Amino acid sequence: MKKILINLMLLFFLCPGGYAQDNLSELDKRNGFKSVKLGMPIDSVNGAVFIKEFKEKGHHPAKLFSITSPETSSISEIPVNKLEVKTYRDMIYEITVLTPLDTRLMKGLESAYGKPVYDVRDKTYTWLGQTLSLKFSQAPKDQLQLVYSSVPVRKMMMEDKNKKIDTIASDF
Repeated sequence: MKKILINLMLLFFLCPGGYAQDNLSELDKRNGFKSVKLGMPIDSVNGAVFIKEFKEKGHHPAKLFSITSPETSSISEIPVNKLEVKTYRDMIYEITVLTPLDTRLMKGLESAYGKPVYDVRDKTYTWLGQTLSLKFSQAPKDQLQLVYSSVPVRKMMMEDKNKKIDTIASDF
């Protein structure tokens, strides 16, 4: 009887985890927002308009672009107010999508990617994949914000920073 109870408990706890993993692989498969994919070169994105150059976290030279394209102008019936991407070495490492407040957006995300992890401190919902993360939160001016972030490009940024530090250290 104890073995049956233990097996049922294991089955109960492992099944939702397996289901969520399938949904997370869906996040990795999509790898971004519509035709704008993380890690792709910015010059292959239709409607990309350069906004400015800046330093990400004070170290990494990056560029900000706005995307205006009919394909990315809505999520089904929900209009997209703004779509911006950040690039490092001309590769997209972050996609930010702003939409009006609409409860259907969260329901759609949960349907596509499963249940998110909620962070009480930041008031964000997060989905984690193997190569990217997606954060969903409320933005100022009654908007919702989706932020897709590339893990491989961010690792490349950190490696480049460490190479610079090693170069400085070896110069002593």
